[in-house]
Amino acid sequence: MEAIALEQQILVSIRTLPIQQQHEVLNFAQFLHQKAAVKPPRRSLKGLGADLKIQITAADIDEARQEMWGNSPREIV
Repeated sequence: MEAIALEQQILVSIRTLPIQQQHEVLNFAQFLHQKAAVKPPRRSLKGLGADLKIQITAADIDEARQEMWGNSPREIV
């Protein structure tokens, strides 16, 4: 189907609708336009803090675990 013919069919169809439904058609068309818009790629969380130059070692993690869970019982009864 030719683009102009489709556009004309859409216009004719919309013109016969009540004004409230014409607004709904407009809202839907804007939604489709926004949905089709190119969105910038998301940054990876892996590299998000790379510029902070924080070095966390396995020993640091073990120490933090000991501080958090050191006095907790091993078994929950």
